[in-house]
Amino acid sequence: MSYMYSIKRYMAVILSVVFLLGSITTAYAQPSMIGTHEVVAEQQMNVDRDALIAMLDEGEVQDKLASMGVSPEQVEQRINSLTAAELAEFNQQLENAPAGAGVIGVIVLFLLVFIITDMLCATNIYNFINCVR
Repeated sequence: MSYMYSIKRYMAVILSVVFLLGSITTAYAQPSMIGTHEVVAEQQMNVDRDALIAMLDEGEVQDKLASMGVSPEQVEQRINSLTAAELAEFNQQLENAPAGAGVIGVIVLFLLVFIITDMLCATNIYNFINCVR
């Protein structure tokens, strides 16, 4: 009889721990409605990011970046780390650039991305740029 009592006791402890852990994880889940503007903003950010990455595929841009010692993978990684506001600002600058600026505008854009990520301590490519922290 004591054998059955000890098994029941261990099972009670195990089930108590399982229920406790289950109730803790559900306390953090807070379902809410997602607004249409949030979904559209996220999709726009993905489209903007894809457009910038597509600019990297141009041969002139890759040649210029290679001459500066920056790999396309580094640029793509930095583009993926941009916030929505930074991405929108860069796309606005591209839209306002003169039509003939093409490659030079893209290169300047990528250099700005590099400088901002260096200032935010995300990378350390330029030694003359100090981290803001």
